[in-house]
Amino acid sequence: MAKTTFSDVSAQVQTFWSSLFMKELRQNNLLVNLLDKSYSGELKDGGDTVKVSQIDAPTGSLLTVGTDSDTFESESLSEQQVSIKADKVAIASYEFESDALLLSQIGQQDSEIRKALLHAVNKKINTYLYSLIVPSTSSPDHAIVTTDFAAAVLSAGRKLAAQAKWPSEEPWYLLADPSYYSDMLDDTTLASADYGADDAPVIGGQMARQRFGFNIFEDNSLATDIAYAFYKDVVHLVMPQEAKWEVSSLHSQNKRGMLLSVEVVFGAKLGIDGASKCIKWTAS
Repeated sequence: MAKTTFSDVSAQVQTFWSSLFMKELRQNNLLVNLLDKSYSGELKDGGDTVKVSQIDAPTGSLLTVGTDSDTFESESLSEQQVSIKADKVAIASYEFESDALLLSQIGQQDSEIRKALLHAVNKKINTYLYSLIVPSTSSPDHAIVTTDFAAAVLSAGRKLAAQAKWPSEEPWYLLADPSYYSDMLDDTTLASADYGADDAPVIGGQMARQRFGFNIFEDNSLATDIAYAFYKDVVHLVMPQEAKWEVSSLHSQNKRGMLLSVEVVFGAKLGIDGASKCIKWTAS
């Protein structure tokens, strides 16, 4: 019987787990699902740079028939670009004394090894993305302190979003920790959905609660009494279609066994006027 080599194991891991891993990561991470992921350019490796373009709205003209409507002023198309460098790597790994456990799980869609590595990578990416969502503190302040996330608090947030001219054609999202989310469930004003809201999006198996114009999700990755509201352009995110898996011997470290690692190269950057495209609530 032919001996299974590390390259054989690595090839099997790449074949069975790579694309599946990225699909699960996108499904399980609420924030990754909701941010803008459109860009121009090709992302192949760490350090690659891609661009996101935003077209500026024209001024337009208001004319009167019979007076000045025969001619009008045209405007040049202008756009702003955000360059995003894929300079972040989220990585997780396991050491094995033998390859038997790994070989028994390759090809299994419910592999506990893959799920554990996915959780670790997902947590690192999620924490970094939240660190980029920093709201404006100039007047009006988009960083709000509240211990009780009641209807009046959410209504005040909706007003801030409207004043900041968040586009009505784009969905508005709100991610709340379990404590704030429970406050909303206990508020009778927030107990029923917005009028006519029968098309709530489903992200990561969770159906949004639509209240005051926001699609609200519970995010248990957040610390107690924290919530973020935003629309997708607050942060631009670039990610590859597949994760990179690597299997190697531990002999170089004077150990028996093998090392399995998975890494995801990605890049993210605050969008144009991103500080006004988000709201953050905290208890202190």
